[in-house]
Amino acid sequence: MTFDLTPDELLSTTRAVRKRLDLDRPVPRRLIEECIDLATQAPTGRNRQRWHFIVVTEPRLRGKVGDIFRRALAAAEGQPLNEHDIRRMNHAPRSTQGVFDGLRHLTDNIHRVPAFVIPAIEGRTDHASAAIQSGTWGSILPATWSFMLAARARGLGTTWTTAQGPLEPELAATLGVPYNDVMLAAFIPLAYTIGTDFSPAPRIPRDQVLHWERW
Repeated sequence: MTFDLTPDELLSTTRAVRKRLDLDRPVPRRLIEECIDLATQAPTGRNRQRWHFIVVTEPRLRGKVGDIFRRALAAAEGQPLNEHDIRRMNHAPRSTQGVFDGLRHLTDNIHRVPAFVIPAIEGRTDHASAAIQSGTWGSILPATWSFMLAARARGLGTTWTTAQGPLEPELAATLGVPYNDVMLAAFIPLAYTIGTDFSPAPRIPRDQVLHWERW
């Protein structure tokens, strides 16, 4: 079953769900497969279709992966914030505070999330040119977002994290991924949502980000 959402409603209400993930309800394999089928309809550079999706649902393996998630977050070094970043983050202070509260909740309960989806792409970009990076990332990120939209349409919640980054080699080894040939692009918790009444998020005004003809 899918919700009766218009394209605009789907695009504007697919939120990063952390506190409202139903941690006690399994996600049927069939629904995940439907979302993957839609994800692989996304654009892909040169039609190479180098994408892969690792889905983790087995409880013991989820425990191992959840432990890596926690340790990776603790080891993460985000890009330093400048005054411009801080002003934008504080455009809606309650929203920003909610993000951090939700992240703490997710971290505390990561072992209870019923499914993890880890999108991956053949070919590493560790020392690649901007052109190669854009082609590689441009072939997995649209597919991943399509997966998240498809999940939202089916009553499932997701949140895009890059928690795999600091411990990517360990996560790859745990999941049997050939690290030298395949890059783990994201780490997405997946569960049914508690309620389905999601709304558009507060964003900075359009006139601060839209440029006509030139910067």
